Amino acid sequence: MQNRISLIAFLACSAFMLAVGVFYYPKWNQSQTEATISWDVSGYYFYLPAVFIYKDIHQVAFREEIHQKYRPASAPYQAFEHPSGNYVMKYSCGLAVQYLPFFLTAHVLAPVLGYPADGFSRPYQVGIGLGSLLVALLGLWLLRKNLLRYFSDTATAITLLLIVFGTNYLDYAAINGAMTHNYLFTLYAALVALTIAYYQKPTLVKAVGLGFIVGLAALTRPTEILAALIPLLWGVGSAAAFRERLDVWRRHWPQLVTAVIICGLIGSLQLIYWKLASGSWLVYSYEDQGFSWLSPHIDQGVFSFRAGWLVYTPMMGFAVLGFVALYRQHRSIFWASFLFFALFLYVTFAWDIWWYGGSLGQRAMVQSYALLAFPLAAFVAFIYKRIPWNYLIFAVFLLFSYYNLWLTHQAHKGGMLEPGFMTKAYFWRIVLKYDLPVENRKLLDTDQDFRGERRNVQLVYQNNFEEGVEMWADCPIEPIEGERSVCLGAAQQFSPAFSFPLPQEGGRKLRATATFRAQNKEWDTWKMTQFIVRLKQDDQTVHERAIRIFRLLGDNETKDLHIDLLLPRRAFNKAEVMFWNADGDKPVAVDNLRVERFE
Repeated sequence: MQNRISLIAFLACSAFMLAVGVFYYPKWNQSQTEATISWDVSGYYFYLPAVFIYKDIHQVAFREEIHQKYRPASAPYQAFEHPSGNYVMKYSCGLAVQYLPFFLTAHVLAPVLGYPADGFSRPYQVGIGLGSLLVALLGLWLLRKNLLRYFSDTATAITLLLIVFGTNYLDYAAINGAMTHNYLFTLYAALVALTIAYYQKPTLVKAVGLGFIVGLAALTRPTEILAALIPLLWGVGSAAAFRERLDVWRRHWPQLVTAVIICGLIGSLQLIYWKLASGSWLVYSYEDQGFSWLSPHIDQGVFSFRAGWLVYTPMMGFAVLGFVALYRQHRSIFWASFLFFALFLYVTFAWDIWWYGGSLGQRAMVQSYALLAFPLAAFVAFIYKRIPWNYLIFAVFLLFSYYNLWLTHQAHKGGMLEPGFMTKAYFWRIVLKYDLPVENRKLLDTDQDFRGERRNVQLVYQNNFEEGVEMWADCPIEPIEGERSVCLGAAQQFSPAFSFPLPQEGGRKLRATATFRAQNKEWDTWKMTQFIVRLKQDDQTVHERAIRIFRLLGDNETKDLHIDLLLPRRAFNKAEVMFWNADGDKPVAVDNLRVERFE
């Protein structure tokens, strides 16, 4: 059978993705913010229940009821109040258009199966989840078809395996497939396939298809208008080829104009929605979020431990290296691939929220893998027969694949990965491990946590809060020891600042320890109670560290927690400790504060 190896690889990848999505972590079996229709997905999806179920695109009044019943996010942020007084969806409607067949199927089946036809019950969760898996399999099939036009069966097979097992595409295809990135990956793969077919034999139907795909991609995420580069430049590898391309457009200009019109008509769906919902043709729905075009966050986006693309998906480093091989092997597709990648990288990390929320690595890069697969395949083809280097590289492939599977597990069931909050210190403490004491999570807030035996320990401050501290009158937590503890809650956000002199002479490390007690754990990171230590020179803060105690403290638990500081060389003469509830409402009691200096 022709191309048998890549077919086997495709089937193996498909079976693995289905196993991960259906058996390992089916999101439709999860609830609230872990459900299929949650967080950003719920924002893209809200158009469908608004139009087809509740007939309400002006006030989206059902959002509060849905939020109270299903809790798809920490707050009902999917629509915001426009100056017109109406509510406008935050996200564009392209993904809702692609969800439509899965939504309608679920809407028909929901009452038959005994579920409420409210847009968020189990049939809708399953429908969007399974539909997204089908979209992923289609995208992978199209990618295989595209790669086989330029690379051998073996190189294509290896590339498919690397992308599925070795990159965060696995997470955004098999688990979080309802996000935009999976759908856009498939749209890009389809666009490449149709572009190749169009230039082999230009027809009006293919031109309409090209305009439709580019328009739908931009309707899904407006920055994906970069997709237009593919039909414009694919196959152009020289000045002569560019002149030939211009000649094709000259001879088939009505088809080109038709493609542009179709693209514009698809994009106009968003303009029509904005006009109907708000009275304005143009609405900037991201409010205070935007781009820093003159200072993109490329270094952070690619290399940071918080969410760096190549830190959490190092396999794609071979794709970047592969551009050299692609230039030598298939110059006709090099320029389209490289220019698309360069512009895509720039636009992606010009966005001010460059870490893109709580994602596994850089989710915003996933759709570009449908193009980056070509330089990756070129690298595979280059290294495949170069003994002994190929053995070393393939060992690295295996290591990076294992690392990706470990990351995927920790992002969901393992729980050690903290997307959006990762730090260098915490990363190196947990990498490739499966079980660590919870105390290590303080490294998400501070890089200073001293282990081992402490020497020359000197007590510099102690306070059991029995004097000089008034307990919150309605504190529901009993004092930890004695008659009083510091008590924080919704009505008492700050403790006093407990200040004491601290000379520069002495041990170079400081440890503050206190006993904490909570009734209920706060899960919202931004509302977790903070344990704060500051060093000051008179009234000027010269050094500060803080930890969020609910990273380490559970329901109805009493625990001693400490925070360490390496004392700076800068001048200081005193220190202060305080506790802040960070606008949270979970009561916390604090007692037995001790500060020690040590080596």
